[in-house]
This record gives sequence, C-alpha cells and structure tokens, in this order.
Amino acid sequence: MPTCPECEADVNLDELGVDPADLTVGERLSCPECGETLEVVTTSPLEVDVAGDDDDDDDDEDEDEDEDDDEAIDEDDEDDEDDVNDIDDDGEDW
Repeated sequence: MPTCPECEADVNLDELGVDPADLTVGERLSCPECGETLEVVTTSPLEVDVAGDDDDDDDDEDEDEDEDDDEAIDEDDEDDEDDVNDIDDDGEDW
C-alpha cells in the first residue's frame, strides 16, 4: 500500500475503488486523508509522489523570462549608442 508523502497516511486503493494492477506510471490519485494530488512514480513496487504542476504552466513562465531578458538586452544596446555620441571629434571622451 503506497504512503502519501505529504501526510504520511496509507493510501488504501480499495477505498478509492482502484485496482493496483490497472495503475500506470503518471496516473494521478487523491490522498483520501489530506486531499493532495498524487502521481504514480513506479508500479512495482507501487509508489506515489506529490504530483507536480502541468508542464504548460512551466513553459509560459520560461517564455516570460526570455522576453524580460530580450528587453534588458535592447536597453543595453541603446546605452552603447549613447556612449558613441559622448566621444569628441578627436576621439577623446568628455
């Protein structure tokens, strides 16, 4: 019988109406004690872990971070252009 890693309660599959032989890796269950969403990580022996978020959410966050990085690079390029204008005709800095 698997144990919930969150509350350490035994997850009785019979109470959930689940046949352990039908479970596959990645399948999700709810802990009857704390309600945490659990994911099957191995079937023999049967082990569960706290289910992670969907991958779709992670991809969106990564894209937002990439956009922020692009904006920072663009701002740096503008600063470089200003530096060029600070040089005198004889090539000396102000």
